[in-house]
Amino acid sequence: MTPRRQALRAPDKLVFLLSLVPYLIEQQVIGVDEAAAHFGVPEEQIREAVRLIAMSGLPGDTGTYQSNDLFDIDWDAFEDGDEIVIVHHVAIDEAPRLAAREAAALIAGLQYLAALPENADSTALASLMEKLRAGASATPSGLAIAEPAADASLTSIRAAITGGRQLEFDYLNALGEGGRRRADPLRILSQDADWYLQAFCHTRDDVRNFRVDRMSALVVTDEPVADHTGLEVPETLFQGSSSDLDVVVDVAAEALPLLADYLADSSTAQIGDRLRVTLRLAHVHGLKRLVAGLPGLVTVVAPAEARTAVADWASAGLRGYEETSVPEG
Repeated sequence: MTPRRQALRAPDKLVFLLSLVPYLIEQQVIGVDEAAAHFGVPEEQIREAVRLIAMSGLPGDTGTYQSNDLFDIDWDAFEDGDEIVIVHHVAIDEAPRLAAREAAALIAGLQYLAALPENADSTALASLMEKLRAGASATPSGLAIAEPAADASLTSIRAAITGGRQLEFDYLNALGEGGRRRADPLRILSQDADWYLQAFCHTRDDVRNFRVDRMSALVVTDEPVADHTGLEVPETLFQGSSSDLDVVVDVAAEALPLLADYLADSSTAQIGDRLRVTLRLAHVHGLKRLVAGLPGLVTVVAPAEARTAVADWASAGLRGYEETSVPEG
């Protein structure tokens, strides 16, 4: 026995119709079955919506509906061929359009997303950019998106992951220690503006996270990756160890979710308008970028070496501004 379909609530029905009408106009001619598959609803729901659309419109100056004030469909095609053809529509063309600069800004953001490894060859993003260009009030300005320094490395890393090949590269860690590494790439992760390679490092004989902008002389070798069946790969970038440093900080409540990967435990204490929590970090150097990425939202409380490291790093940055001369005129 087929379960009875639950009726849509009025707000849901309105949202559905607002999505269906532009879709039908764009398609020009489409079968009921295709429309139902596109929206993931029963075919009868599409037919009911089409009948409702045909009774919808915008009243004229007199406040009454004339023949041209209502949607109209090709009833012969609908009733005989189960096809939907809107032959007259109203009000849709009066919808506000994006300004050219607004569309350009959105297109620039989509271009950046399309350049990311996980979005390579995305037809959905390309289609959306074309719709923004076509729907803008004027032709959007062309914007060039600067290629991040890590992009070339990300391309090679992605090729290595796809091809199942080992990588060799020079790596400089946060402590300033460098060395040549050989690794089996597992996956690419991102945190804020930084990209990381999660890989099985043959030098350390364990899974390690490598920040892509600290990698250089990257080579995709012909050596295939080893069989890592059963290898436990951490879900997060940060994994604790017995040598980690505990750092007490006061953080704004809205910024706490951004520190979730570094929390030593779930305990918090209310200190004024801030929450006092304990972070667990591999070393104090990682704290600098963490605090700098949340300006005004995180205050380091303890230990003293952590406070000193962050203060010295911030002071060095300020001195850089003071030493920079600005040419007159």
